[in-house]
Amino acid sequence: MGLQKVSHLLILLFLFIGFSSLQAETPEEKGLRLAKEFEAANNGFIGESGKTELILIDAHGEKVVRIMKGKSKEVIGDGDKSISIFENPKDVKGTKMLTWSHKSKDDQQWLFLPSVRRVKKISSKNKSASFMGSEFSYEDLGSQEVEKYKFKWLKETKFAGLDCHVIQRTPTYKSGYSKQISYISKKYSNPMKVEYYDRKNQLLKVALFEGYEKHTVAGKSMYRPSAIKMDNVQTKKKSIFSWKNRKIGVKFSDNEFRKNNLKR
Repeated sequence: MGLQKVSHLLILLFLFIGFSSLQAETPEEKGLRLAKEFEAANNGFIGESGKTELILIDAHGEKVVRIMKGKSKEVIGDGDKSISIFENPKDVKGTKMLTWSHKSKDDQQWLFLPSVRRVKKISSKNKSASFMGSEFSYEDLGSQEVEKYKFKWLKETKFAGLDCHVIQRTPTYKSGYSKQISYISKKYSNPMKVEYYDRKNQLLKVALFEGYEKHTVAGKSMYRPSAIKMDNVQTKKKSIFSWKNRKIGVKFSDNEFRKNNLKR
């Protein structure tokens, strides 16, 4: 047998082994791999700032609008830090929420209430509570770190005209959810839709992520939604987060995210 033919057979053998390895990937392994890839695609944002409008819509369609400004800081090797400050209406003006996310331990969250000049720590058992009367919980605004979930790839599909991976993630920490099913856009490396299931494994909420915009930081492109619409299918209430003047790649000091500065 000539050397050329031997070389050809070896190449075919390696291709077959590689193909077999890919075929052997379990749904759990694929889900975790994709989750890490999507996380990596969103890393490197450095910091973010902007104005946020939060609209609360009750079951009868009545609306309450709240405006806040916020900023976040990427923390290398751990979860990010963020702070939101309400600007209006008057009854919530000056309220602040500070979050320190973590990869391998419970997130730390504090709420400053200007009416009583008091900083309240959000305990882990209250993470599933409503954030300022909205359909977003404190947990939704906290850590989304890969290390805190088990993943399972379910299928590929199209959603809103985009190719998506459908991935189930199950919290490994004490959570208000039994599981979440995310439709992750291949183009944006971010969710288009997330279904949240309560502790009884019943569908509780559905979030839609809309109006993705491209940002470039240090030559790296990343995408962020301009709005998140959360629909509580059990209570028929809705909440909408939307962003304006969003800036990515902003540098902040750690001092801007200190608990002791909340009362200032």
